[in-house]
Amino acid sequence: MDLTDKVVVVTGGSAGLGEQICYEAAKRGAIVVTCARRINLIGQVKEHCSELSGKAAYAFQLDIADPESVESVIEKIADEVGTVDVLVNNAGFGMFKDFTEFDLADAKKMFDVNVLGMMYFTQKIALSMVEKKRGHIFNVASMAGKMATPKSTIYSATKFAVLGFSNALRLELKPANVWVTTINPGPIATEFFDKADPSGNYLENLGGIVLDPKKVAATIVNKMGKPTREINRPFIMEGASRFYGLFPHIGDFLAGGLFNRK
Repeated sequence: MDLTDKVVVVTGGSAGLGEQICYEAAKRGAIVVTCARRINLIGQVKEHCSELSGKAAYAFQLDIADPESVESVIEKIADEVGTVDVLVNNAGFGMFKDFTEFDLADAKKMFDVNVLGMMYFTQKIALSMVEKKRGHIFNVASMAGKMATPKSTIYSATKFAVLGFSNALRLELKPANVWVTTINPGPIATEFFDKADPSGNYLENLGGIVLDPKKVAATIVNKMGKPTREINRPFIMEGASRFYGLFPHIGDFLAGGLFNRK
């Protein structure tokens, strides 16, 4: 897709992967709309996007778990920006804890953000895409949604839900010429792990397979407008997830041992 003057909306666009997707789309001439809770940070992202694209960019404060906030942002996008060409559902968070120690109030928050809020926001955008008979939706899931490991019970459950939702949505929207792509990254060097693993040990233990958010963002933007089913990175973890599907008993052994670095 030639992104010149195309409207690209990114949730969770204040930092990390979302921020880099905004910049990469702006470099290619897109009109970027960044949405997140931290208004000061999305304001900075907006300004940098405008510098990169040489055109208007937008920043709207969004609490994806709050339906009223979603409704308000959807209205602002429609009134101030126009029809959305590409939606990247990137907002989400995780916490790595044993399930027996997990506060289920936190589990509810995780589902509200990672799953239900994403669905609500997507439905509002998808309606306009179907009407226009064009559009592309990217849902950021995770390798954790393909191969669960210890201490990721709730997070993996939310990402399994994102995968199932995306797979069905892809089939529903295809006749309307609206594409759905699932992004399944392994660990990315972002502030996601400040909350997920405050000790910092997880990324350190993983070493060379930790992903660079700029490279992942470039891969995602390269696929905008192309009917792509999934983006899986790193390749070694994609291979492991395929192996897991074929040999689940061995996969359980590996997921609980070799691949368990939390």
